[in-house]
Amino acid sequence: MVRTKEGVYAAKAKKVVVLWDLDNKPPRGPPYEAALALKSMAQKFGDVIDMSAYANRHAFIHVPQWVVEERRERRHLDFLERKGQSTVSEPYVCSVCGRKCKTNMDLKKHFRQLHERERQKKLNRMRSLKGKKRQRFKERFIDGNEKYNEAAHADKPQAADWALKRQMLHSMSRGVDWIVLVSDDSDFSEMLRKAREANLGTVVVGDRDRALGRHADVWVPWVRWRMREIKGVDLS
Repeated sequence: MVRTKEGVYAAKAKKVVVLWDLDNKPPRGPPYEAALALKSMAQKFGDVIDMSAYANRHAFIHVPQWVVEERRERRHLDFLERKGQSTVSEPYVCSVCGRKCKTNMDLKKHFRQLHERERQKKLNRMRSLKGKKRQRFKERFIDGNEKYNEAAHADKPQAADWALKRQMLHSMSRGVDWIVLVSDDSDFSEMLRKAREANLGTVVVGDRDRALGRHADVWVPWVRWRMREIKGVDLS
């Protein structure tokens, strides 16, 4: 129970986090309106404290002009930095080891020559092990190296899925009550299982004939939500 501004005690509102897999379920129509409709639906379960959408850059057929301009400016700035014609006020910092680099290109070179090589050595070592030794090595040096994973997955084909899973784990540790996932990707089945084991309510917006919806507490039909026709009876 919590005390309201009026001095009345009421049940504490549930906390809801919304995660949208845009690669798997892109909006059909204006994305802003789709996001508002999704938030309105999620609010039926409590207060929406966070909404995140994920997609790989390869999935976008149309790239907004501001993104094109931003990339062009980045390439131009890299060129000027390399020629010594431009300097930044703050150095570029490696997110893995904290090393400071003068240019963005120096940072990328540092990451490839040091961290990617070190990672490859660990992978080769893991492949030489078997059984429980291999599993323990993988958990400690491969899966457990969050800083490297975050930096290395920033622009890879599966970066969006990896980031979404990481956000789900983060949400579980924040004390939320419900996770709303817009996807049909069965790769998220294990994450939904972990969420339910942690006593979190799970909602999947997707197609009934896909496997992911069967792992959730509540299933919301994708077609009806897309047409903005969601009613209480649809939250089955």
